[in-house]
Amino acid sequence: MEVLIKEIETSLNIAEIYAHFNSRNNIMLDSSKEDKELSKFSFIGVNPFLIFKWFGEFGEIIKDEEVEKFESDPLEKLRELTEAYKIEIDNKIPLVSGTIGYISYDYGKRIEGIEGVSKKNIEIPEIYFVFYDNIIVKDLSKNKTYVTSRGILKDRKISLKEIEDKIHKITKTKDEKFNFNTNKFTSNFYKEDYLKAISKMKEYIVDGHIYIANMTQNFCCENSEDSFYTYRKLREINPAPFSAYMHLDGFEVISSSPERFLKLNRGKVETKPIKGTRKRGKTPEEDEKNRRELENSDKDKAELLMIVDLERNDLSKVCKPHSVKVEELFKIEEYSTVFHLVSKIVGELREKEDIFSLLKATFPGGSITGAPKLRAMEIIHELEKLERGLYTGSIGYIDFRGNSDFNIVIRTIIKQKDKAYFGVGGGITYDSLEESEYEETLDKGKALMKVL
Repeated sequence: MEVLIKEIETSLNIAEIYAHFNSRNNIMLDSSKEDKELSKFSFIGVNPFLIFKWFGEFGEIIKDEEVEKFESDPLEKLRELTEAYKIEIDNKIPLVSGTIGYISYDYGKRIEGIEGVSKKNIEIPEIYFVFYDNIIVKDLSKNKTYVTSRGILKDRKISLKEIEDKIHKITKTKDEKFNFNTNKFTSNFYKEDYLKAISKMKEYIVDGHIYIANMTQNFCCENSEDSFYTYRKLREINPAPFSAYMHLDGFEVISSSPERFLKLNRGKVETKPIKGTRKRGKTPEEDEKNRRELENSDKDKAELLMIVDLERNDLSKVCKPHSVKVEELFKIEEYSTVFHLVSKIVGELREKEDIFSLLKATFPGGSITGAPKLRAMEIIHELEKLERGLYTGSIGYIDFRGNSDFNIVIRTIIKQKDKAYFGVGGGITYDSLEESEYEETLDKGKALMKVL
């Protein structure tokens, strides 16, 4: 079935548009930190026609108000569904018809065969994808807005006209004045217990089990504020290239992620792991000092290099021989509260592979697990007191032509029943200093704590 694509005139940004399409199961992928390389498109999925959920032992496919339960491999089931809606259209917009959703870290444990369940602080599906009849697209490089229509729920021209008319009725508001309140946060770790867990992880490194692993803690607070208002605050103070707002069944996801996990476009694969963080300075001089410190840090470079090797190995499982290359090794990226050290690895997918085999070969990301990945994840499972849930999983889209883009779920809040949850962590190596690693987690959580 042909997809209609229409350009519409509007000066509104993607969040201003989403404010008028904010209903259950409408999702926004928001490139709120404009970056010529990373932030080229933002998307809003509207008019869902199918919802896919996986709960760990079984799944649900909800369509036409009917629920089909299944127990087979969820990624295989998702592949079948996307194949059923496959399209061929030559257009440079990477998402014109498709599904948007997430895969949790906990599902990654299943891929790796890690058994046993830790305590959970929130009950949400392990996998959640929404299939859309319409996509609103913001091309940031050209400052153009498009609406696409598949015609599954309604005549394509009628739905295009309805969305266009709704956008044209939106009045651009003045800059918002946000309220920032103080709040009390509780962690699943007492500080001394977190330091002990880091020490234990270092023992595993000394004993040769792993080279590096990612240790995290989870914070919780009371928060009855409107979730999209919280998102707009986070967007204002901490814009990021892989942000997202997800209004889902019984909970909301507020993400300000700086990290790309996987991009797949016309067979070309890209991943951009982050390892290495310094807080922004209070003065230009302190800011430059912290930047140079990260730039010249042998420890952070060694950490990133280990993850680059892991990602190269994972990509090589599904990419053409000799196509996997490191395009950028140690690049500094700036955000409102921190600097990050980033690499870029690319490859070319083999002919018979797709986003689902790519996910099975690489998920969860190396930057939030460790090396070797399986043993690192086993140690994480032993030392962390909670299941991570969505935190350190991935949010993204799968276009029905096969294009995809997924983030790493960091700098992300999940809200459910007047409570807000978020995780923070960092990579632990032999020469990690426990106190410094603990403080780094707090630096990473500053923006999230401020908006809550």
